Amino acid sequence: MKRDVNETGGDIPVFKPIIEAAEFAAAKKVLEVGWLGMGSFVGEFENKLHNFLELDNKHFVVAVNTGHSALHLALLLAQVGPGDEVITPSFNNITDFQAILSTGAQPVFCDIRDEDLCIDMQKAEKLVSKKTKAIVIMDYDCMLCDYAAVNRFAKKHNIRVIHDAAHVFGSRHKGKMIGSFSDITMFSFDPVKTVTCIDGGALVVRSQKERDLLHELRLVGMGQKSSIMYKNQRAWTYDVKRLGFRYHLANLHAAIGLAQLQKINKIISTRQAVCRQYNAAFKNINGLRVPATDFKDISPFLYYLRVDKKLRGLLREHLQKSGIDTGIHWTPGHQFSLFKKSRQGDLSVTNRVAEEIFDIPLHSYMSESDIKWVIAGIKSFFN
Repeated sequence: MKRDVNETGGDIPVFKPIIEAAEFAAAKKVLEVGWLGMGSFVGEFENKLHNFLELDNKHFVVAVNTGHSALHLALLLAQVGPGDEVITPSFNNITDFQAILSTGAQPVFCDIRDEDLCIDMQKAEKLVSKKTKAIVIMDYDCMLCDYAAVNRFAKKHNIRVIHDAAHVFGSRHKGKMIGSFSDITMFSFDPVKTVTCIDGGALVVRSQKERDLLHELRLVGMGQKSSIMYKNQRAWTYDVKRLGFRYHLANLHAAIGLAQLQKINKIISTRQAVCRQYNAAFKNINGLRVPATDFKDISPFLYYLRVDKKLRGLLREHLQKSGIDTGIHWTPGHQFSLFKKSRQGDLSVTNRVAEEIFDIPLHSYMSESDIKWVIAGIKSFFN
């Protein structure tokens, strides 16, 4: 298969952010205002997130500069520290593991379920110890965790749950927005996410006390009120009572996020449409496994496929020759040198999935020609 570059625009990447006139106008407005740090755009972004996530007045949104920062702060809220253990799926992003290490705690690697690639709560039961302080659950791509099992687990063991929802911003579960019902929820708005702030993240917490603590932690421990900074001002006298971090979101990044939120419904619907075309095209191909969902109420970040490990490299090479980029999310945590000595359970599903899975291009507003080219590329390999 050869592609007419002049007609199609070249190779098709796995990720492609939507940057249009609205984002350029938003950036220009911030630069003209001249207040580039945390300010009014950050406050507005948090308010828009609160409304979009359909949160009540008992939930609070705190924007930060990255998803990693959000995870680190979430662990600190859960009072995770040196000597503690945090259960996490090994099939997860390195960011989660590094955030755990940043607190002085150690990750304990849990297996995933074959049907949805999310944490296996039955296997998590076997990993609980006297050192267990928290558990990280992660929704993988277009699949959601078994939240009922998570809640039972948390109540039984009296530990806090950090919900890594980096992949599913805008998704719903039983009619409720993700972020509206968990203990602590984090979102990521990095360069390749469904909604981007260039780089950014957010936490949703369930008490004003925790929100106020996060305001201090994200601003190197400074006690000045965020409400002052949201007026593009700052207080010159304040107290510092605790260790803090430079984790606040900048006005420029918040403005990009605001522009993205204005078209979130179209972003979600166009990505759903692509995923449904993919599922319809691939579901009957022998040897290829598609996500087991119809994408209803799902805001998909990635589209993954699973294939026999003996074929994956050949298939990816075939697609690359056709100008179709692919990716792998992810190398499991327990396979990294840094975590060779970390405690782990039975990881048989994780090890198998890690050798089968790969991602194909999924973009917001993806062109029909690109969709057809990707489909043709997959089918040509199996034909």
